[in-house]
Amino acid sequence: MNKIIGILASGLIAVSGLSFPATAAGKAPESFSYMPNIHGAMRARWEGDLDADRSRFQLRNARVSLDGRIHPTIDYFLQVDLCDQGTMKFLDGWARIKVTEGLRFQAGQFRMPFGVDPFRAPANYVFSNRSFIGKQVCNVRAVGAKITYDFPKIPLTLEGGIFNPTSISDHTGWNSSYAYAGRAIYRIGEFKIDAGMQSLRPDMVRINLLDGCINWTGGRWILEGEYMYKHYTNNAHKAVHAYNIWGDYHMPVKAGVFNRLSFQGRFDGMTAHSSGKRNEDGALTTTDPARNRVTVGATISYIRKPVWLDIRADYEKYFYRHGVEPALGHGDRIVLEMVLRF
Repeated sequence: MNKIIGILASGLIAVSGLSFPATAAGKAPESFSYMPNIHGAMRARWEGDLDADRSRFQLRNARVSLDGRIHPTIDYFLQVDLCDQGTMKFLDGWARIKVTEGLRFQAGQFRMPFGVDPFRAPANYVFSNRSFIGKQVCNVRAVGAKITYDFPKIPLTLEGGIFNPTSISDHTGWNSSYAYAGRAIYRIGEFKIDAGMQSLRPDMVRINLLDGCINWTGGRWILEGEYMYKHYTNNAHKAVHAYNIWGDYHMPVKAGVFNRLSFQGRFDGMTAHSSGKRNEDGALTTTDPARNRVTVGATISYIRKPVWLDIRADYEKYFYRHGVEPALGHGDRIVLEMVLRF
């Protein structure tokens, strides 16, 4: 631990010794203002569990965010969910400094730099419900710091950070170990390749994850495949394999105020999963059973920046192992949803 603290301290000292980058001759400085940008996202839905013959309405999210650049090299971001299924949650709060060209240092509370689908915000979901990768296997915000570097001559971005291992609801605890995450993003033509690692210790067992993703965007198509591996040290729980493969096709339309129609399909799944918490006997519990899912849907949209409105319909078909009964809300479903972002 002392070595880790020494490395982090050395990095901070190095950052503090660097001056702000000077503006090149003839190049206008980046704009900045004390007036924040305000953005929001609302998701209202009806969903029905076809296996249990139950249904419900929800205001799934009502998020508001503030961001701004108060200096050519300093920006910030604040985000709160005023309603997450009826609960208010503070999500993000960070400040970032551009140390030199291509190098940025960020500190506060935010998502650990790992994974692709876990990083999608509700305003950018392709489907009404997140993949198993993004919801069950890896859904981690933490308090800490990270460094991001964009290479000047190749389309490669590297991110790495160190974080508290504890919940974001409590920042007062003292830690004997930390959580870590790193990510590499490479772009070539219409492809984006993402790979990363993450190491957590939510309880007495350290959990290590690896992730790889390929995204292709061409014309009206988007195709993506992501695989995540989750390993529990000391054989505390069987390793988890999770995968998410999806596609989206969109076309322009003229239907009242709507100007785009899109169709989506997804296949995702995971093996038996544990969140890393122990039961009364001290063993890790399996919090999510193994399952696969096929999702098909369609979305009609109104897009006039900065306003984006989606009306979406999804059907989800679940596949469990023989003899496993799905819990309420985890069986075959229909979801009708309206998403507004601005």
